[in-house]
Amino acid sequence: MSEPLLRVEHLKKYFKSARGMVHAVDDVSFTLEAGKTLGVVGESGCGKSTLGRTIIRLQEPTSGSVFFDGKDVSKLNRQGLWEQRRQMQMIFQDPFSSLNPRMTISQAIEEPLALYKICPDRTSRQKRVAELMDTVGLARRLYNTYPHELDGGRRQRIGIARALALNPRFIVCDEPVSALDVSIQAQILNLMQDLQKEFHLTYMFITHDLSVVYHISDEIMVMYLGQVIEKAPAEKLFANPVHPYTQALLSAIPVPSLHDRRERVLMTGELTSPIDPPAECRFSNRCRFATDHCREAEPQLLEVEPGHFVSCFLCER
Repeated sequence: MSEPLLRVEHLKKYFKSARGMVHAVDDVSFTLEAGKTLGVVGESGCGKSTLGRTIIRLQEPTSGSVFFDGKDVSKLNRQGLWEQRRQMQMIFQDPFSSLNPRMTISQAIEEPLALYKICPDRTSRQKRVAELMDTVGLARRLYNTYPHELDGGRRQRIGIARALALNPRFIVCDEPVSALDVSIQAQILNLMQDLQKEFHLTYMFITHDLSVVYHISDEIMVMYLGQVIEKAPAEKLFANPVHPYTQALLSAIPVPSLHDRRERVLMTGELTSPIDPPAECRFSNRCRFATDHCREAEPQLLEVEPGHFVSCFLCER
């Protein structure tokens, strides 16, 4: 079996606060094959975006390892990381704040080409910018326009073009369609899937929208308060969610049918604090199946069936 393109081992990212250490990402491990899409879902504040930023070292990990194509990214020095960034890019959630308002579309896309000296001269860079604009569906008449002159869909296409400029192999997509209208979301998702097939890209797709993640992902990883609580192929997760939290999330997906009376699983109770959390199941305060054992020990991520991993004491009974 070939080595996965991305292998994350026991990755942790903690932040200091006045009350203690915030466990934003806590002991996360997974692998991702080349050309595949891993969807990462969970509530706001569960650590999805922090995980993506830590993997590509926009934020330094507290501990753990990230292996990209067999190379330990977490141990690279400044020069090594500069070179590695050509292979690992990111599409940010807010397409407006991630762009320099003083730069035109062409300047924003050209910037990484100039920094990495991809093209030998200005003329060849401009030609490459025009090609990238064509690739992501930006009309060339917009070449000298500024971000504030465009709608959200076009601004997000600029972010995608910038991410593609260096010919990366892996892209972290941090909720790239959450700020867009539904009709524009579909266009961007279809564009990203077409680009993945054309350039054999590998995506880590972060979102809180479960209907979106099912549409684009090969595998889905569910996070709760910094931890992975369930991971499975997309179809298997939707057909047979095992963790009570995953079941509650899936039950909240709106179904456009008058005849489908799906039971809604409501979550009650207080959220466990992410600041120095106790060694217990972090979902126990909100779980309808919680027992005393759940509040005395921390469940481990176990494989309940081939390719389906769950962190819950219900699976151990």
